[in-house]
Amino acid sequence: MKRRNALKSLLVTAGTIAALPSWAAGWTPETVGQTSYGSLAEEEMLAELVETFIPETTTPGAKSLKVHQFILRMLNDCYDLSAQDLLKAGLAKTDELARQAYTKPFVSCDTLQRTDLLRQMGASVEPATQQFANLVKGLTIRGYTNSEYYLVNVQKYVMAPGFYHGCVNVITN
Repeated sequence: MKRRNALKSLLVTAGTIAALPSWAAGWTPETVGQTSYGSLAEEEMLAELVETFIPETTTPGAKSLKVHQFILRMLNDCYDLSAQDLLKAGLAKTDELARQAYTKPFVSCDTLQRTDLLRQMGASVEPATQQFANLVKGLTIRGYTNSEYYLVNVQKYVMAPGFYHGCVNVITN
């Protein structure tokens, strides 16, 4: 009786292991699901914000690595509603401050204007504005340094560090 249960468990485990690679191979950012957190304009503005923090130079920037989608996913899955509301209010505040300072929306500002505006927001006396700037900056850095590009090309990530050297002389005393 115990052999039948053990054999049944073994077959189920073997079937699961055999099916796992084909099941997991189809995962892409598109199939995991969209994070329809706000409007398309808000997502575009967030993409420009992260690109201001880590711009594209000889290496890909935060926008091309889709760090803004990482931020939306993190806020949706890991943060509470107050952080999500902080993001929405912060995006509106950023656009409002850009219109006051430069008479154009944040997306239309050049790099120097965006950088100056984000520095002002980070040093703001208003706690919500400062928290928003710090939240987006922190998540941008986290998303960029956890991206596949950064780990493979910059950090030279190795899945299993160290190597097995089978034919090595062992000296015994």
